[in-house]
Amino acid sequence: MFEVFVAPMTRSTTIMCQDKLHNLLRDLPKVEAHCHLEGSLEPDLLFELAARNNINLPKDDEAFASVESLLARYGRFTSLDDFLHYYFIGMTTLVARDDFEALAYAYFKKAHSQNVVHAEVFFDPQAHTTRGVKFETILDGFEKAQERAKQDFGLTSELIVCLLRHFSPADCHQAYLEALPDLQNGRICGLGLSSTEKGNPPHLFKQSYEDAKKRGLRLTAHAGEEADVSYMRSAVDDLGCRRIDHGIRLKEDPELLKRFAREKILVTICPLSNLELKSIKDISELPIREYLDAKVPFSINSDDPAYFGGYIQENYCAVQQAFHLSVEEWADILINAVALSWCSDERKDEILELLSDTLAKYT
Repeated sequence: MFEVFVAPMTRSTTIMCQDKLHNLLRDLPKVEAHCHLEGSLEPDLLFELAARNNINLPKDDEAFASVESLLARYGRFTSLDDFLHYYFIGMTTLVARDDFEALAYAYFKKAHSQNVVHAEVFFDPQAHTTRGVKFETILDGFEKAQERAKQDFGLTSELIVCLLRHFSPADCHQAYLEALPDLQNGRICGLGLSSTEKGNPPHLFKQSYEDAKKRGLRLTAHAGEEADVSYMRSAVDDLGCRRIDHGIRLKEDPELLKRFAREKILVTICPLSNLELKSIKDISELPIREYLDAKVPFSINSDDPAYFGGYIQENYCAVQQAFHLSVEEWADILINAVALSWCSDERKDEILELLSDTLAKYT
């Protein structure tokens, strides 16, 4: 029996991987396509940054009494909005460039320990610029962490800027315009849409996405997490997305499911996130088997690992415990994750070679 890696000071979901493929899951070179850097803010770093930056955490919420009490509260989320309440409080502790660098580097270090070789990570500038933090401060900090991670671990990464849909479409468009120069020069590799899904359908943000599409930028959006499959269709039809984040509702629309398979639209599934936020009652409810059978390309990811008790390895093990996938099925998942990633063709070839070498040991 094997126990997966659990980050220090995190709330562990205590996934005990007893499957015969555990060593394969551990050794696979992983590509993470859905992780929010702010969602990797561990409570110990949160308290450290709050003290450093003289940030007053809510005194009327006993969850903020200690690291342990905050971790315990993270285990009782009732919905996406309940989680987002704590998520945005945590962000207030990020002020200086060094804070953003420390946050991202801690994630990259943990990801490397679980054999992530390439990561495409979200960040939420509106949550910071509305507090007076300059956009350049955020980007400089994250970029410095990217450089260190590549030098220290050989881990490559790309940044995806997210529009926060609980802000108005006009506010989001201004955030898009602020990020646009760095989307065009490559410091940021793509545009995303996150935050409260229900009541904020993708088509509301068409202005920003239409402009981005005309410029040839890469596009993704959170859809089909808590809301129904119509949000996924809108993200593809109205926004022009070629990647959908979460996207677990395709079974509700068989024709759209076939289209995702035919057009190779990547779905970035986050199992433990869906479980913790009550989108599903059990990992076995995820459409893993349906997507494999229909050849819908998808990847397995961690979303906001500091809040949901598991990084990418724990998510891999949770899926394996529920579905008992074969080596060949994991190969398909990883090949799609690499092929439909947003890194260079040269980097894809390098990762696919690593994957081939790893699979050869288990086949």
